[in-house]
Amino acid sequence: MNTNVLVSHSTDIERGDFYRKTYTHVALAILAFIGVETVLLNIVPAEVIYLMIGQRYSWLLILGVFWLASFLATKWTLSQSKAVQYLGLGVYILLEAAIFLPMIYYAMAQEGAGNIIVQAATLTIAMFAGISAIAFTSKRDFSFLRNIITIGGFIAIGLIVGGMLFGFNLGLWFSVGMVILASATILYQTSKLKDSYATDQYVGAALQLFASIMLLFWYILSILMSRRS
Repeated sequence: MNTNVLVSHSTDIERGDFYRKTYTHVALAILAFIGVETVLLNIVPAEVIYLMIGQRYSWLLILGVFWLASFLATKWTLSQSKAVQYLGLGVYILLEAAIFLPMIYYAMAQEGAGNIIVQAATLTIAMFAGISAIAFTSKRDFSFLRNIITIGGFIAIGLIVGGMLFGFNLGLWFSVGMVILASATILYQTSKLKDSYATDQYVGAALQLFASIMLLFWYILSILMSRRS
């Protein structure tokens, strides 16, 4: 099997094998995230979690480190070395668990927390499955989404940083907009899997999908939590 050929130029067997490995790794990444998050919730003191969200500049620093480390992790997942690819995916899972820690901790402190988290996870999985089905079954070209996602991403980052610096609440509609942006990203990424990756780069493809799923989960959970506050 030629492992350096684009998925779009591969045989049906190779293409099917790529998709199977990609989505298997997405599922394993989600399970690993759940495991790491559970460990962090049990070992990280509440004072440390409050410190993460209590100081706006410390949270900004954390997000900056997260962005730089995510960039490195993404590059590692596209390495020729499988060991380096898995290192990149593992680092990214750890980063996501750390970033989600205050959100999950706060969600669990609310009444009916278990239902909120389960509902958010269920909605996220259902939306991801539906969007993926559209991407695989539709004959439309979703390339036009690239510019929309890029511009929307820069606007979102600007608003998030502005909210941290100046202390204003982005509100419910921002979360709704981010759910739409995350959904568009999943649709674009899924439709472009065959054109962006070689058949041996399923770990990198899984990381990209995992990142978008976690972004979608974050803002769905934010919306559900805002309804109870």
